[in-house]
Amino acid sequence: MFFAAVGSVRVLNLERVQALETWLKSTNIKLTQVNGQRRYGGPPEVWDGPNPGARCEVFISQLPRDAYEDLLIPLFSSVGPLWEFRLMMNFSGQNRGFAYAKYSSSGVAADAIRQLHGHMLEPGFRLSVRRSIEKRHLQIENLPATTRQEDLLQVVRVLAEGVERVSLKARSGIEGASAIVAFSSHHAASMAKKSLVEAFKKQFALTVSIKWQSTVKPSPVGSLPPQKPSESLLASHLKLPHHILNSPQPSVVPPHLARRPSTPPGFCRAVGGSSAPPHSHPPCSFTFSPSSQGHQLSATSPKMLLHKVCEETGVDQLLYSRPPPTMTGLL
Repeated sequence: MFFAAVGSVRVLNLERVQALETWLKSTNIKLTQVNGQRRYGGPPEVWDGPNPGARCEVFISQLPRDAYEDLLIPLFSSVGPLWEFRLMMNFSGQNRGFAYAKYSSSGVAADAIRQLHGHMLEPGFRLSVRRSIEKRHLQIENLPATTRQEDLLQVVRVLAEGVERVSLKARSGIEGASAIVAFSSHHAASMAKKSLVEAFKKQFALTVSIKWQSTVKPSPVGSLPPQKPSESLLASHLKLPHHILNSPQPSVVPPHLARRPSTPPGFCRAVGGSSAPPHSHPPCSFTFSPSSQGHQLSATSPKMLLHKVCEETGVDQLLYSRPPPTMTGLL
């Protein structure tokens, strides 16, 4: 064992840490520390093979806690070129006893399992190498019962990368809502699992729980196709024709509604309206002066649009400053 014992506390062996640093300098290999894991590649700087598909990743466990990439990357590269290697780390600088290696094909991954499963890395430590499950679905629980699927989809796409779709689950007799979120990769789902709980608490004052959903058997209330990033949030929420929304009405639609916000306002309404993201505009009232903008309201679509915007965004009162005579009786 490389650990030195100080009372009941295990400390790092400096010899192993120095060996890792020496190896990194001699090979020019770059490692990136991200949220409890240290990553090589994905892909590496020099890569001429195909990008991995399904069943290309292996799960490595029963690692000595002071085994680092200087031992593991050469060992797993002996089977075939590594597209990515991820070693799970804790704050003390020790590994957490497991890692992931990804190859260019499922055949090379099968070779790694056949050749390295049971390999003795050091006395008393035989590696376990198995096919990685590569979970890509997270289950979010304790969402408010009024959560709308389309609002949740937009929110998680702002807060996390690689979100493909969201399905709300039926929870008969249980207060609150639950959702399954599908990601484009296990890595994206893993990063989201670490960050979304804190993000929901910070952005919406919501305490949610998130766990892996290994077998997805949702009883969804509906399923939304991926939404184009360029689609107008105003159009999707108000369900108004695009030719009306795209017409020049700078004085009718408030400026903060005309541009895409960093956090969709619809989710605040869907979760009960009591929590709003920081720096949001409160839905109280706004003042419109047609004379100062040089626009005249007609008695048809602009007026209807104005009332629709106010109704959907929760504006309580409409104020018109110094209305011209032509507006008498209009409202």
